[in-house]
Amino acid sequence: MIRPSRGQWAGVALLLLLALFALGVPQLIPGDPTRQSLSNALLPPGGPFPLGTDAFGRDMVLRLAAAIRLSLGIALLTTALAGVIGVALGVLAGACGGWVDRALCGVADTLLALPGLLLVLLLVAIAPGQFWPLYLGVSLVLWVEYFRMTRAAALRIAASPAVEASRLLGFGPVYRFRRHYWPELAPITLTVGAFGSATSVMSVAALGFVNVGVRPPTPELGQMMIELMPYYNEAPLILAQPILVVFLLVLALNLIAGGKTQ
Repeated sequence: MIRPSRGQWAGVALLLLLALFALGVPQLIPGDPTRQSLSNALLPPGGPFPLGTDAFGRDMVLRLAAAIRLSLGIALLTTALAGVIGVALGVLAGACGGWVDRALCGVADTLLALPGLLLVLLLVAIAPGQFWPLYLGVSLVLWVEYFRMTRAAALRIAASPAVEASRLLGFGPVYRFRRHYWPELAPITLTVGAFGSATSVMSVAALGFVNVGVRPPTPELGQMMIELMPYYNEAPLILAQPILVVFLLVLALNLIAGGKTQ
């Protein structure tokens, strides 16, 4: 029996804590994360502001909670879209072979040759400030890994006697996928999905750090870093908070993906 390892349980626990923080803060501390109050700028943690305030006097608790919700939401949507595309095309390439396999591999290799962030930047430049180029761009970067892993497994599964017997008995592709392909592809897909989610979080934070993608005043972790960078001498603890959150998000997702099963 395959069971999650201790590392995977630790990753799940850490991710749940971050999600509970992101979802629970608005219920416990109602407020607007974009509301400015210059008289409260760069307050240290404590009092009415448990994690302090930024340079515009905005509550860091509210902003961090909103930023985590945004990062996890984008990660979930992009990995889901990339997973559907990558798994579908990977199974198609592995099951059909021939020119279909060569054509899909050519498309995947072409996208793989492009720097991932460059592709996202090109799409974001088409519609600055919009969310859909960000979702689409990150998904286009992530689906290739799903495709490569799925195709490698699908080539082996397609040549198995069980799949050949199902084909001879007249079972359709949907049945063959559900009965033979998906049970073996599911663990691979979940692992790649966790790594992909970590990549998505890092990509969105990197784009925010160079002031591309999500536009102010929407709270976003990378953007919060660049806004607080000029004040690292006056408020190092405030600057450390979005950095720590990105680290914890990526750590949790990598633990979930990289933990060995037993």
